Amino acid sequence: MDKVFIHNLRARGIIGVTERERRRSQEILINVALFTDTRRAAQRDNIRDCVNYSTVAKKLLSHAEMIGRQTVEALANDLAEICLGESKVMKVIVRVEKPGAVRFTDSVGVEIERSRND
Repeated sequence: MDKVFIHNLRARGIIGVTERERRRSQEILINVALFTDTRRAAQRDNIRDCVNYSTVAKKLLSHAEMIGRQTVEALANDLAEICLGESKVMKVIVRVEKPGAVRFTDSVGVEIERSRND
């Protein structure tokens, strides 16, 4: 299976459990791998045969910035469901990170894998 990816999509939203985390938006880093079959798109060279990564990125960004989740696990699951809502996506790997959330780290987060068969 082929992969379409979105690398380091930067959102600003509410994520966290502490009062401090819930007071203001913070950076959320999103990476997704969308598993699909690109052969038809390659043969026909037509955007209608592709997973439109621009459309997916806009949906992910909008959701991450408005939902206000407490855990990265919940947000990652939301984002996976959005990706699987795209008809050509059969499986997705979603990674959600909170840069600077833990001292002495670049980021912390979670990576999940979901498919239509789950």
